[in-house]
Amino acid sequence: MAVLLFLSGTAIAAPAPGIKTVKGEYTYYGDKSSSPAECKQRALEGARLDALSKEYGTIVTQDVLQADRIGPKGESNKFLSLSSTEVKGEWIADDGEPEFDVSLDKEGNFVVTCRVKGKAREISNESVDFKALVLRNGNKEGNASTEFHDGDDLYLYFTAPTDGYVSVFLSLEDGNVYQMLPYLMDTTGEAKVKKGYDYVFFDASKAEGTFGTPDQFKIACDGEVEFNKMYVVFSPSYFAKPVTRPRASMEELPSLSENDFSKWLVKTRRADPRMGVKQMNLKIYPK
Repeated sequence: MAVLLFLSGTAIAAPAPGIKTVKGEYTYYGDKSSSPAECKQRALEGARLDALSKEYGTIVTQDVLQADRIGPKGESNKFLSLSSTEVKGEWIADDGEPEFDVSLDKEGNFVVTCRVKGKAREISNESVDFKALVLRNGNKEGNASTEFHDGDDLYLYFTAPTDGYVSVFLSLEDGNVYQMLPYLMDTTGEAKVKKGYDYVFFDASKAEGTFGTPDQFKIACDGEVEFNKMYVVFSPSYFAKPVTRPRASMEELPSLSENDFSKWLVKTRRADPRMGVKQMNLKIYPK
């Protein structure tokens, strides 16, 4: 299981107006390099997009890239077509556990079908847009990456166009969600940020004393490739953090179940139309 090592320091009974229950299904066809976990993650992402696109529609754009490469057999040209589908809705939380059907094709590749049900709402102009990048082994924007290896350092770049409050959560494959920000030593229990300022969280060299002593993290992963999810939550208005379990030690991060986190997120976003959430899927490789 991919974890973070310290270096320091259920369905909603009555959805609010605008929040709908949506369903989607998607089949992902893997290849020889695809692990079962990766295929399930891709199928889940496709099922969520299917649900959102059926309810709210999509905007599709396409780019064609050309790469000139020189190898042992001489120069070659490679063309890559990238299709980008932008859905007009946003996924808020799962409603129950996703269902997976896993099989093998005649060549031994994984075929995964995912069916998902969840809460969603149409994207509006009310939510505040902000920028958040997961950084690997460095505190510059150029270190942005969603792929990590065992032993890598993890940081987060953040900036917003308005003053407000930010919180960060990490969902692991153990079914738990861990609160990474505010820091453990932050006595205020909130991370209040200023507009237009470039923040790098989880980096002692960028500590300013505003948020308390920074917690620092190193990725650890044993076994096969895993997928984690980081949620960055921002709002111009103060919002209460979710109720977490009692911590077993001073170094342990506050945590709650993924189901309880989903309920909190739905409830909080229902009350705050200007709240924005950015979810980033992290791929973790073992040694």
